[in-house]
Amino acid sequence: MKRVLLLFCSLFFLYSCGDDNSTPKEETTDDQPSQPVITTIKTFDNVKVAFGEDLSQSAEGTFNFPANLDDVKTIKMYIKDICPNKECDEWDRYANVYAKDKTTGEWYELGRFINPYWVGNEKLERGYEIDVTDFKSILSGSTELKIYTETWNAKGRKYSVEFDFEKGIPDYKYSAVVPVIQYNKSSIDGVPYGKEYDTNKFDLTRTVSIPSIAEIAYFRTIISGWGHALPGTCAEWCVKTHTININNSNTFQHKLEGLGCSKNPINNQSPGNWKPDRAGWCPGMVVPVRFNNIQKSMFGTAFNFEYEFEDWTDNGTNKDGAFYALSTFVVVKSNSPINKATISN
Repeated sequence: MKRVLLLFCSLFFLYSCGDDNSTPKEETTDDQPSQPVITTIKTFDNVKVAFGEDLSQSAEGTFNFPANLDDVKTIKMYIKDICPNKECDEWDRYANVYAKDKTTGEWYELGRFINPYWVGNEKLERGYEIDVTDFKSILSGSTELKIYTETWNAKGRKYSVEFDFEKGIPDYKYSAVVPVIQYNKSSIDGVPYGKEYDTNKFDLTRTVSIPSIAEIAYFRTIISGWGHALPGTCAEWCVKTHTININNSNTFQHKLEGLGCSKNPINNQSPGNWKPDRAGWCPGMVVPVRFNNIQKSMFGTAFNFEYEFEDWTDNGTNKDGAFYALSTFVVVKSNSPINKATISN
């Protein structure tokens, strides 16, 4: 019996104490996910845009982003629209943020939003959130930014903008982005809708060439309508479906319909008319991005692109007219070094 006890004790000692002097490692489970590693870059800080003498509807600045983005998985932009005590422009104004391409000097629209009536977006902890990972190739090092609002009074709007760079493995190692078309300086600088317009000034056709080494490519489009032209009070209130035609074939559809404006968390826009649905946007919300994947069979070839509006005729009774502010980019990605897509008229 003593021998059995001695053997048992010996085995117990061996397995419980042993000769492993390493520090125990904490086990990770799905219930204990690791926290993301995020670098936050603050850019515009309480900057004012307004209309009037010595005022400007836009503000520009140069900011330092991380120089090496190889280990960055996502980039998020947060926009605080600051309006305490109803001191801001009370109307639902068109607004957007741009970054300048260091190579061409062209401004790229990162995101678009519409101001709420009377108030800011303080109800949102960090303001409007927009995923701008597609613009990773231009958001590195010293970068010029611009924020714009189509305000027409001296009260204007004040903004603070910051970016979160989250570390991690990106979906593809390399990416590049280039505009296909941009008619987005303001709502009324958009493409006139429902009547003939100067096709040289508003050319909605392009030739696009995707690099053959691309592993994925897609269009990234933002579109919002403005105006109360009849019939249908277009383009702000009328539901229309527009298309991207590839080689003269209707390939992608963009239906501009209600987004559920009455469910907006910025629900204190009294006395503004914020609850009714607009055509593809809401006061106090980000204008949605529309994504369309390009077939791999198109890679390495040149194809025709056309943005086409649904047929509708302005009857001319409202002189303000109807407009669509439009931007479409093409994003290409690969695990091998890749150049931008080529765009030509």
